[in-house]
Amino acid sequence: MADKLMKYADAVSKFDPVFGLEVHVELSTNTKLFCPAHIEFGGEPNSQLTPVSLGLPGSLPVVNKTAIDYAVKLGLALHCEIAEWSQFARKNYFYPDMPRDYQISQYDKPLNGNGYLDVELDDGEIFRVQIERAHVEDDAGKNTHVGGADGRIEGADHSLCDYNRAGVPLVEIVTKPVEGAGERAPEIAGAYVRAIRDIVKALNISHARMEQGNMRADVNVSLRRNEGDPLGTRSETKNVNTFKGIEKTMAYEIRRQAAILDAGGEILQETRHWDESSQSTAGGRVKSDADDYRYFPDPDLVMVHVTSDHIEELAKQMPEMPRERRARLKSEWGFSDLEMRDAVNADALDLIEATVQAGAKAAGARKWWMGELSREANARDLTLAELPITPEDVAQVEALIAKGSLNDKLAKQTVSGVLAGEGTPEEVVSKHGYQVVSDDGALLAAIDEAFAANPDIVEKLKAGNMKPMGAIIGSVMKATHGQADAKAVRSIVSEKIASL
Repeated sequence: MADKLMKYADAVSKFDPVFGLEVHVELSTNTKLFCPAHIEFGGEPNSQLTPVSLGLPGSLPVVNKTAIDYAVKLGLALHCEIAEWSQFARKNYFYPDMPRDYQISQYDKPLNGNGYLDVELDDGEIFRVQIERAHVEDDAGKNTHVGGADGRIEGADHSLCDYNRAGVPLVEIVTKPVEGAGERAPEIAGAYVRAIRDIVKALNISHARMEQGNMRADVNVSLRRNEGDPLGTRSETKNVNTFKGIEKTMAYEIRRQAAILDAGGEILQETRHWDESSQSTAGGRVKSDADDYRYFPDPDLVMVHVTSDHIEELAKQMPEMPRERRARLKSEWGFSDLEMRDAVNADALDLIEATVQAGAKAAGARKWWMGELSREANARDLTLAELPITPEDVAQVEALIAKGSLNDKLAKQTVSGVLAGEGTPEEVVSKHGYQVVSDDGALLAAIDEAFAANPDIVEKLKAGNMKPMGAIIGSVMKATHGQADAKAVRSIVSEKIASL
């Protein structure tokens, strides 16, 4: 049965939404958190295993130092207090993809706590999200449901377990209840997770590919009548792995819960799942509280000791953070707020910067990555970075334009050749003989032909009406197969008209 929903505007006028996010970030270490099993996305199922990642009796975990270092760097970026002593605990629950029947996580002694992240919204407003903890844990495996629609458990006749992901190191970033967001709650949630993605990519500690499950978020939502009232009962929508999905999940839950509360009903504390096909959430299981997991310190692992000297050493390795970098590049490149925001949202910032570093001007680099190449990526269902063209290629095309060797049309044809695998821009130009025709004799001949074919337009130009000039230029471009220099053509036509 479909949920009853209240209009969003009505819901946020009648109730105060409070939300929390648990963002799971897989760390890009070579091996798992507690064993030397190799990590590789898309590997043969159940091929990246050791006795530890399978939880076999007698196997003993050993902490991956690189994972701890990565987690400390993330804690520093999130302005957390880094604990010199932290502890792993066993979180006890059964699920088929949890081979040990417990997860090794952190509970009352996490590595990172009490942080915050300032989130910049599209209109420039800054909203501070308080972070309760960013603790380290290992991931579960992955269930594949067979026989149901779109791989979902509903209607499936059996499930398969792949334990390759079991034991992959995670940092789970848990916010404090986010209050005061009002109607912008979904927007703030999406911007917050985007900011987390940008940070972990800048730190180079995660591939941050949401479609591969490297990042995903649990979305907690509750409503109350007025600010300052006790928090309402929350729902938790699990494992949402797109930015838009996070925003839509939150908006849907606000509408769903508002309809229930307005009718005098009660919200069930439960886990839910976002269904992209129906654009709705669906109920799962009754949500457990921390006491139900029976946390206790893992007896196989000693406490983790990160010295203050080591924390300082890691702090010195921190790169420029995304917000500061964007502000610097925006100033250096002379981009408007909208141009910079569009480049960030298109994941084009790194590519534009690399193109500029290869010698192009920022405006030219932006034109290619946000224009022709963006359209090509959409047509191929690829990200910009996945296109078979490099920033160096784009910079080379821009250099050929600046030198006068290519016009816009030839440049686009050159880029098409690069995308088709024909080689570098210079190789494509050489192969097809692309070259701007700038020889005055050749241009004069083509212009004379255009004048002879369009006497009525010539008369208008002689009379001072320059609007039809484009028809003459178009005829010349056609006669030269698009290889004429349009500026040179315009100049010669103007001189010739003046002399008539």
